[in-house]
Amino acid sequence: MRLAAYYSHLNGLEFLLVHKPALWDEVQSVIADTDAEVCHTKVSAEKTKAGRMLYSPISMNTEFKSRFEALGWKMSRTSYWVTEDARLVRKTMQMSPPDQKAHIQAAGLRRTSRQPASGPYTHTTRPIS
Repeated sequence: MRLAAYYSHLNGLEFLLVHKPALWDEVQSVIADTDAEVCHTKVSAEKTKAGRMLYSPISMNTEFKSRFEALGWKMSRTSYWVTEDARLVRKTMQMSPPDQKAHIQAAGLRRTSRQPASGPYTHTTRPIS
């Protein structure tokens, strides 16, 4: 596989490049060493693509997971309230959920939706109009 694009959540890529370049090298290595054709296993059931072979996201995740685990990586999740203010997210991430909620609401934001994730819930907030 090749890395065609990236999204740097909370400047995570920039942090890796500056503070943990060896980790970024491992990520690039895992991507480069993964054979995309092994993941070309999904048969489409969509009306416009019926019967076409597609890349399976589940297969890709399985491939990546096994390659990262072989390098000693482990899954870790953090549950926190999300807001459009990145500074506030960084400030509140390590607080308990009730404290996060209080700080975000004190900043003039409110919860508008709660979306289940595979694991902890992610709370999405928007500014109060």
